[in-house]
Amino acid sequence: MANILPKGAKAPDFTLHVTPDQALSLREFAGRRVILAFYPADWSPVCGDQMSLYNHVLPEFRRNGAELLGISVDGAWCHQAFARDRKLHFALLADFEPKGAVAKSYGAYRDQDGVCERALFVIDEHGMVAWSYCSPLAVNPGADGILDALEALPPMEKNDGTAQNPRHVA
Repeated sequence: MANILPKGAKAPDFTLHVTPDQALSLREFAGRRVILAFYPADWSPVCGDQMSLYNHVLPEFRRNGAELLGISVDGAWCHQAFARDRKLHFALLADFEPKGAVAKSYGAYRDQDGVCERALFVIDEHGMVAWSYCSPLAVNPGADGILDALEALPPMEKNDGTAQNPRHVA
C-alpha cells in the first residue's frame, strides 16, 4: 500500500472538477474541517458501498463540523452519473487530468493500477492532516475511523473567539 501523508502534514491545496464546468478548491474550505475520501473507481462494488455508507453517515460528519469530498481518477461526467444513481449528497471530484496528480500529492495513487488508493484523510480547520488511513483496495474502511478522528479533535473556535463543540450541534 501507499505511503500516504501522515498526521501533522500540511494538506496540499488542489482544484478539481466537480462537473465539467465547475471546479472546487480545498482552500474554499479554509477554517473548516474536511474529510477527503480517495477511492479507486466509480461503479466498482466496494466503492459503491463505501460512498453509499458515507452518504448515509453524512449528517454525522456534518454534526462533527466536517464536509466530505470524494476523489477518484474518474471524469466529471462519470462522477455525475454515479452520484445521481447512488443519490449522493456530497461532491465527487475528478482527479482526471493530469491523471492522479492530487492523489499523488497525498501519497494515495497506485501507479501500477492507475487508480487512487482507498485512502482517507481528516483535514482540520488549519489545513493540517489530523488523521489518515489507507485501506486495502478490496476492503471498505467504513466510517468509524473518520468519526473517531473527528471526535478526537479539539472544539472549534467561533468567530467571536469562544469555543464551540461541533459534536453538540443539533
